[in-house]
Amino acid sequence: MAGKQGERARRRLSTEERREQLLSVGACLFSESPYDDVWIEQVAEIAGVSRGLLYHYFPTKRDFFAAVVERESGRMLRMTAAVPGVPVREQLGAGLDTFLGYVEEHAHGFRAFHRADAAGDQAVRRVYRQALAAQERQILEALAADPEVGRPAEERPELRIAVRGWLAFTTAVCLEWLRGADLTRAQVRDLCARALLGAIDP
Repeated sequence: MAGKQGERARRRLSTEERREQLLSVGACLFSESPYDDVWIEQVAEIAGVSRGLLYHYFPTKRDFFAAVVERESGRMLRMTAAVPGVPVREQLGAGLDTFLGYVEEHAHGFRAFHRADAAGDQAVRRVYRQALAAQERQILEALAADPEVGRPAEERPELRIAVRGWLAFTTAVCLEWLRGADLTRAQVRDLCARALLGAIDP
């Protein structure tokens, strides 16, 4: 009886819900182990689905990990989108608070996302680099729309490098924080905010 109830529960998941479930399992596994050490069969076993069903959604491990990376990238972009017309300095603290909330709540996904750069698969690394480039563009666009920042990014070639360096800095700080660094969320937020403001001052 319990087995039949479990089967009915699995069947009730929509396509999108099942896909989300599989990506959540994948994020946990990839956050804890290197890419080459994760077997896609593990994902199917943990999710309680057949390997055939998993391969229906994601034909290869490369496709699966790329989907995990894209999912987390989309979350980060949505959570860090700037408010049009508001100076970056005014919204930076609140934006970082929202982002750090994501980092805490989706720690597996955040770690899995940043493990992608170490994956031996070039296609996966390309997806990761594209995701970082999207984050960089989003920040540069917000800065370009902010009259307080000064000249547009095109006239300040150092700005792009500063933003890229700040993203790497923020990633390192957040990963250390997740490992148990003795910092409150407010301290991490203020540290990252000061770093960006210092980097973008003309």
